[in-house]
Amino acid sequence: MGSARIRTPHLFSAVIAVGVAATILLVARMGAIHLEQRALARTASKRFQLKDQGMVFQRTAAHARRVLPLYGSSELVIGVPDRASKFFQNAPTGFQVSPVGTVGTTSLIILQKIAALGSDLHGRRLAISLSPAWFLMPATKMDWYEGNFSLLAASELTFGSALDFKLKRDIASRMLQFPGTVEKSPLLKFALSRLSSGSWYDRLIFCAILPFGKVYTAGLELQDHFAAVAHILYVTNTAQARPRQRPDRPISIAKSSEPNIWTRVKLENAPAKVESTARGRLDSVFLSRMNVAPEWADLELLLRALAKVHARPLLLSMPMDGRFYDRQGYSRLARENYYEKMRALAQRYDFELIEFEDHDEDPTFLDAQHTHLTQEGWLFYDRALDDFFHGRVPRS
Repeated sequence: MGSARIRTPHLFSAVIAVGVAATILLVARMGAIHLEQRALARTASKRFQLKDQGMVFQRTAAHARRVLPLYGSSELVIGVPDRASKFFQNAPTGFQVSPVGTVGTTSLIILQKIAALGSDLHGRRLAISLSPAWFLMPATKMDWYEGNFSLLAASELTFGSALDFKLKRDIASRMLQFPGTVEKSPLLKFALSRLSSGSWYDRLIFCAILPFGKVYTAGLELQDHFAAVAHILYVTNTAQARPRQRPDRPISIAKSSEPNIWTRVKLENAPAKVESTARGRLDSVFLSRMNVAPEWADLELLLRALAKVHARPLLLSMPMDGRFYDRQGYSRLARENYYEKMRALAQRYDFELIEFEDHDEDPTFLDAQHTHLTQEGWLFYDRALDDFFHGRVPRS
């Protein structure tokens, strides 16, 4: 009897302590979100590791009315002056572009970020840049995937409610082909294994561990918020310590007496004449490589996720460097299969696509590496993004 009286106050104290701790964490989270929203104007156009790996800055951008998220790969890193993040930095046409991605960010990585955002993307516009080089690779590079893998995004995909079980099963099966990324999280690995099975028994087990997964994900989300706050405070303090610089002069919007901001874009581009010599054997090799590339299946998973969260994407597919492939012996007719396949996939999900096929042999669109946009190429991208954001039909 006496021991029961002693235990009761201790239990009551523990409940109070847990409640106080939970309240402090809730208030801290709300304060962090407020700070993140206030810092959006400074962080939206920037590209940095925490933005790629975490979800805070991506989620804040997704909620903003005058920010267009742009997901892509190494083209976002190359320091071209008119790349979208710089071109729209001062919102010359009323919005900023928020880049997310780095070298090796292919469809499977972008998919995980989209699924992690889930309902935050409902009805929201976003753009995704695709590289034809991905669709000529026999396998996804392990170092690309592992280097861009986000434990937080993968956990939110797995334990969140944005996707249905069938889609999660297909994604989990693909993710488990890269086992090294989930070795540090036994819970995530176990959950993905149960999802990929597809059996009713494993599905039941997954539902049983789902509450633990949500708690685990919530802990990762709190860490992400704390890291975001630390980043914002560091950048703010660093900026205040530097001498004040004159801000970049904003690009003036076109008026009747002023040239349009898109006048630097070459509107006419006559492709070089394609040779008509037979290249049957080489074309067959080209088509075989393209058709077996796993990136097509990953891209379809990405499009299924975009449809499931009711996002409004614009797909921007860089053109192939036709002159380079011509020198390798691959005909324009063979390359046409890539553009047709991309169009068919986008039409299946009723998503807007610009594949820039007219620039297949444009020497000014891609750089010497044949995979990155030049200054000229970025201006075409910028114009398409501007049209898309303002509800106009994007032009190629």
